[in-house]
Amino acid sequence: MPLDRRAAFQFGLILLAVPAQYLITKWMTSNQVQRNVALRSILNSAVTFHEKYFTWKSWQKWCFDVISKVHLHSKPSYGESDAPDGESPAVEVMKHDQPDGYFAGSPHPRVSRQENVKYRVGQVIRHKIHGYRGVIVGWDPKAKAPESWLQQMHPKDKKHWRDMPNYAILVDTRDREMPQVTYVPQENIEILSNTKVLHPGIDEYFEGFDGAQYLPRPHLRALYPHD
Repeated sequence: MPLDRRAAFQFGLILLAVPAQYLITKWMTSNQVQRNVALRSILNSAVTFHEKYFTWKSWQKWCFDVISKVHLHSKPSYGESDAPDGESPAVEVMKHDQPDGYFAGSPHPRVSRQENVKYRVGQVIRHKIHGYRGVIVGWDPKAKAPESWLQQMHPKDKKHWRDMPNYAILVDTRDREMPQVTYVPQENIEILSNTKVLHPGIDEYFEGFDGAQYLPRPHLRALYPHD
């Protein structure tokens, strides 16, 4: 929280304490110790409420949760410079989640791992064209997406993108402010080391970071047992 906002919030708590203490003293027949405990409880609740609803992190997570549940029925809306480069913005990925298993969303475990799949779930990457950072949360041995999406995102001059592994990427919000999940052909990826990613949904996929890559949660390990 910026210093001026923190100072304003603390000043507000001081102002709140005065009428709160007056009301507790006027309406409570308990002793001084009990009244102090009641006042402290009120102030603690105010702090908790502020941290839960009035910080950037809480609002960012709320926005991501909303986006995750939205299923748009309009035509695809691609972000700036997304369409020619074989990736899909967050809403477009999530829109085609289940039951077809598009965009590495299949619920079936990858029981075998082809040699052409170079990268693993949990590895941190940089997009070679756009330069953003991200972490791999899924992959398909070949692009698995609606034909209309493939025609627009993997055009004729990039048709080979269809036949190579494609990866679902949680995009670092320092590079793209709005939380996104993209779908990227293997040749557009390069691996980063000793790099952490900021994304409000990262804890849903990973339980830690070992300094080299993220450690998948059990449900993700079950889907990618050989990663």
